[in-house]
Amino acid sequence: MYVCLCKGITDSQLREAIASGGNEFKQLKQELAVGSQCGKCVPVAMAILAEENAKTAPYYQVA
Repeated sequence: MYVCLCKGITDSQLREAIASGGNEFKQLKQELAVGSQCGKCVPVAMAILAEENAKTAPYYQVA
């Protein structure tokens, strides 16, 4: 699905960039220019970033 219509960025492109080490929004904005025009895509892009970062976050069990 398209996340950023202004720049034509898809969720797949975002996920790929995150998997390649773009684990901060600042990096995604530099690499893909997501959120650099109208900004309406920022909440969705941030949600995808959080979702992908949660997949790689260490799991700690509280005793």
